[in-house]
Amino acid sequence: MFRIALLGAALLCLALTLHAADAADTSAWVRFSSFNYTGKTAAAPKAGEYLNPVVAGFYPDPSICRVGEDYYLVNSAFNYFPGIPIWHSKDLVNWTQIGNVIDRPSQFAMRGGQVSSGTYAPAIRFHDGTFYLVCTFVGGIGNFYVTAKDPQGPWSEPIPLRSVGGMDPSFFFDDDGKCYIVNCDEPPEGRGEYNGHRTIRLREVDLEQKQVVGEQTILVNGGTDISRHPVWCEGPHLYKINKTYYLMCAQGGTSTAHSEVIFKSDSLRGPYVPGPNNPMITTRGLPSNRPDPVTCTGHADMVQTQNGDWYAVFLGCQPYEAGFYNTGRQTFLLPVKWENDWPSILPPGAPVPLTVRKPNLPAGKPAVVPSTGDISFTDNFDADTLAFRWVGLRAPASEWHQTSKSAKALFLEPRADRFSGQGNPSYLAVRQQNNDFSCSVTLTAQPNTSNCVAGLAAFQNEGHYYAINVTIDSGHLTEISVEKPAGGRGFGRSAPPAILTPQKLPGNLVSIDLKIEGAGPVTRCFYKSGNGDFIQLGQDLPSSFLSTDTAGGFQGVTLGMFARN
Repeated sequence: MFRIALLGAALLCLALTLHAADAADTSAWVRFSSFNYTGKTAAAPKAGEYLNPVVAGFYPDPSICRVGEDYYLVNSAFNYFPGIPIWHSKDLVNWTQIGNVIDRPSQFAMRGGQVSSGTYAPAIRFHDGTFYLVCTFVGGIGNFYVTAKDPQGPWSEPIPLRSVGGMDPSFFFDDDGKCYIVNCDEPPEGRGEYNGHRTIRLREVDLEQKQVVGEQTILVNGGTDISRHPVWCEGPHLYKINKTYYLMCAQGGTSTAHSEVIFKSDSLRGPYVPGPNNPMITTRGLPSNRPDPVTCTGHADMVQTQNGDWYAVFLGCQPYEAGFYNTGRQTFLLPVKWENDWPSILPPGAPVPLTVRKPNLPAGKPAVVPSTGDISFTDNFDADTLAFRWVGLRAPASEWHQTSKSAKALFLEPRADRFSGQGNPSYLAVRQQNNDFSCSVTLTAQPNTSNCVAGLAAFQNEGHYYAINVTIDSGHLTEISVEKPAGGRGFGRSAPPAILTPQKLPGNLVSIDLKIEGAGPVTRCFYKSGNGDFIQLGQDLPSSFLSTDTAGGFQGVTLGMFARN
């Protein structure tokens, strides 16, 4: 089923859509080389332990399935493209990205929208030789699913589920082979008793007709106890375990009150009763000054190993101070414990451990670039395609980048789209995966490069980013500065971005090294030319400007190269 021989360094150099354009004339484009990322974490697992999160950085809303001895994991990507990263593991600990489910512009036919729109909460399942992934496309076609025979792809074009409203759909295959969909939806008759009142609904899916059929059943109204007005019961998954149906949902919203709850029933369509020890996991109520805090836990999925043990993947956040985090919502893993036929992940008041005993599984092969811990890699752009980790904003309408194996370089076409808009800027990035990190790149002007700005950016959303701007004219670098937008949530901002500490560059300069460093609450920008030392550009910048708590939305920070005219 899974061609394990393809894993490794060569596989990481493949990406189906972010590929080289054979015929493009890059003589006026901007050249980038030697992109380096280095991230550090304080926690260190001992022998026989693994480190949480298992997938660090902005990889939220995890869903997992097992096929034999192979495990597959997917995450939300929002308005980044390629979207919905898919991972493989043999031991639930070592994860290697093997592709992106949405990797063709035809699958992602949305040309606008804020960064926090796009693909939400994918759920992956395997049945009768086929992988199914169902998801919500916010701002696009709504709920849809795609299929594949091989998890590496290709995945099908999206199949819309137009009669399914709401969000967070998940497929469930019963013992008779019938497929059902559960999702978060509107309150009964569309009239909520309170703000955040939602329902969990069930319908059958005819996979041959590719549509929902039959009656609709409300499995949960409100949440665990509607008299207490529970909010945002969402992210449902159904399981059948020992002839009993279990329904697991997130509840409480995605901030610090987030949690995961469980219900069960003897019948598919209910009634479902909440577990006696809900929530299964939450970090609300824990002291804010606890060491190494993990917050906002929830949106979980469960999997049973081939040895009969159960594990849950779930999202969590790691603030560097006062609730601020730039790495977004990350993927954590913990064992599931069963007591009196009810599952739980952590008892109330227990913090999420960063080091945990490894699952009882054969040791998996460590990824070439680890997905957690001290993460370090250099991309020399010496392959025909970019590694799966590289993403851009929204679906591309044209091909504006090219790699060169001979030059060991990436070329970006300067174009009009800006970070502050809803277009597709010439921006290629990776996710920030550590609170303490450094990323750097070498920028070189081509002889015909002129009247443009290029550089290195730390981007959170349209109104929250830091960008090192290098002005290029007639094949030379003339000025450098830091760009910071006015901030504020939503569009319609009239204030132009601030240009901080503009400096003239030496005459006839054609190449420069740029670097952005993050040390928890502080972000710094640097540059150097030739063999000199890096020089800090301006003053220390607050990392909190790029945090989810300040900027809003659901995504974390990405770090990458850009070019605009």
